[in-house]
Amino acid sequence: MMNACQKIRQAERTNAVTIPIDQTIHHFVSRAIQDGWLDPLDRDYTINQVLARLALDGLDSCEQALDPELSLLDYLDQLEAYALEQDLIADSAFGREAFEAAIMDLLTPLPSVLNQRFWALYKESPERATDYFYALSRANDYIKTRHIAKNIAFNAASDYGDLQITINLSKPEKDPKDIAAAKLAKPSHYPKCLLCMQNEGYRGRSNHPARQNHRLIRLSLGGGAYGMQYSPYVYYNEHSIFLNQEHVPMKVDRACFEHLLDIIEVLPHYFAGSNADLPIVGGSILSHDHYQGGRHTFPMDQAPAYETASLSAFPDLSVDLVKWPLSVIRLRSQDKSPLVDAATALLDFWRGYSDEACDILAFSGETPHNTITPIARRRDGAYELDLVLRNNRTTDTYPDGLFHPHPDVQHIKKENIGLIEVMGLAILPPRLVGELATIKDFLLGQASLDQVADYHQSWAQELAVHHPQVAADQVDRLLQTAVGAKFARVLEDAGVFKQSPEGHAGLRRFLDAFNQA
Repeated sequence: MMNACQKIRQAERTNAVTIPIDQTIHHFVSRAIQDGWLDPLDRDYTINQVLARLALDGLDSCEQALDPELSLLDYLDQLEAYALEQDLIADSAFGREAFEAAIMDLLTPLPSVLNQRFWALYKESPERATDYFYALSRANDYIKTRHIAKNIAFNAASDYGDLQITINLSKPEKDPKDIAAAKLAKPSHYPKCLLCMQNEGYRGRSNHPARQNHRLIRLSLGGGAYGMQYSPYVYYNEHSIFLNQEHVPMKVDRACFEHLLDIIEVLPHYFAGSNADLPIVGGSILSHDHYQGGRHTFPMDQAPAYETASLSAFPDLSVDLVKWPLSVIRLRSQDKSPLVDAATALLDFWRGYSDEACDILAFSGETPHNTITPIARRRDGAYELDLVLRNNRTTDTYPDGLFHPHPDVQHIKKENIGLIEVMGLAILPPRLVGELATIKDFLLGQASLDQVADYHQSWAQELAVHHPQVAADQVDRLLQTAVGAKFARVLEDAGVFKQSPEGHAGLRRFLDAFNQA
């Protein structure tokens, strides 16, 4: 029998690509040490933990030099391949995910250690702290960097500046084996949802993702206990989630505004925002109080004011009405307290406000329709709070929502317009990749109209009429611009006071009524 060293030498001689499991384990641990995620003192301990997960009793002590072309995740893939080959894990999406999370958990500090490191780095600068946590969350495969790399992203010019478009290909489709296993799984309410703190370190099950390598930074918002994590499938740079320690419903209220401003005080290089707290206009998990944030500049951040305004009860606040497809009131102050007071007063007044000329009704019977999507940021040292007015009323003509993407744009975006879309970043469904490819062929004369999806055909015909001789090297950009125009319309549909003379007058009526109340 050859030992591991002999196998390596034979592989080198024969140019074989198979690396013995002994060597893979050595390399995995050595790469983790070299990359700074594992202390050299923990080498033997970690090797033994990997051996236990692979049902091995030991390994050869021989180690060859690391291949500079292979990353930590490459070695993780090799460990997983061995586990599958030996029938140690189920050959399903969850089986692989759970194994990967369990292995990467070995390189991830305990929550207490992680929090100590984070806040020690925070004393140097908030950026140092979040840089460390974000790098760890990517390196330990909690953030699915390889899945995210599949996403298609581009900018599209519009009347509101460049909109950001993403076709989301990162989340893997449900594995039929996992679907079958989930039907047989015993009902469980632990954790209660995907945002609960109990997910930290949880091994998962067929109907709940593995979270062994998941960690949270603890922080206090408004005196309440919260945790900060990154989204596993980040939609933008440092896409973070701030979640309540308690499983309580999310709500937009005074506390929400206080918490958002607390976040940007603790992390001034981040924005923080909340989805609206009503169905249709809320694009998130309404059952668990949470906020989103990150280190990213959205199109709405750069949108200018088309008019200044004033709030009689808050004369020291700067108030801008923003040129944006949704209705945005931008408040600005050097102090947090007047912002919280003004935002709370505007929200309370908006919840009961109706303007039939703009089709805005605050209630249908006792069902409320008005709420706000708030976004906080720091700009030039001041606190800035955008209040986006929302209404979730439905009608016979628009059963999906009057201020929701209308039927003629739903072939591009049908889902709720949540916080991220509100700020000008479209998260579009993966079906569009193949559908747009067929439209491209149609525009180039390489496919017939009946090959285009039914719900795209009128749009494809319209594009063909306006661009009858589009060149092959221009058609991709043409389609990107056309998708961007549709997304702009999606946002316009969601605006309660439109970017029109009538809409501007309607927003002024609202502010006048507020000032007179």
